[in-house]
Amino acid sequence: MNILVSACLLGVHCRYSGKGELHPTVAKLLYTHHLIPVCPEILGGLPTPRTPAERCGARVMTRDGADVTEPYARGARETLALAQLVDCRYAILKARSPSCGRGAIYDGTFSGTLTEGDGVTAQLLSAHGIRVFTEEQLADFLREIG
Repeated sequence: MNILVSACLLGVHCRYSGKGELHPTVAKLLYTHHLIPVCPEILGGLPTPRTPAERCGARVMTRDGADVTEPYARGARETLALAQLVDCRYAILKARSPSCGRGAIYDGTFSGTLTEGDGVTAQLLSAHGIRVFTEEQLADFLREIG
């Protein structure tokens, strides 16, 4: 099975901070599945490192007030195209991210407060029938795939 995975969870240094960390449970999936690494922010044209961003309603804004909605939307579209090309039915994405978060994301105030919602990419993938989980929901993912 092909599974789309946030590249930062596979240790690629692509997070906004320029960091990445190999998640041990995600790493174990390398032995049983084909993991397709992706960073929607990079696919959308954003640099690494980059200014932190959060969703503010339908927009994505950086901490210093720049509107980065279009690069986030472009990265989401490119991620969806890749997922469809290689027939990914599942994705494991970075929790709380304005792009990849699923179920809970930062609220746009840059105060560390979470709110219910999904990142731009997670929302688009879900809308196209791809089941999205975060690294914090791996137990649910593993139960679902059996």
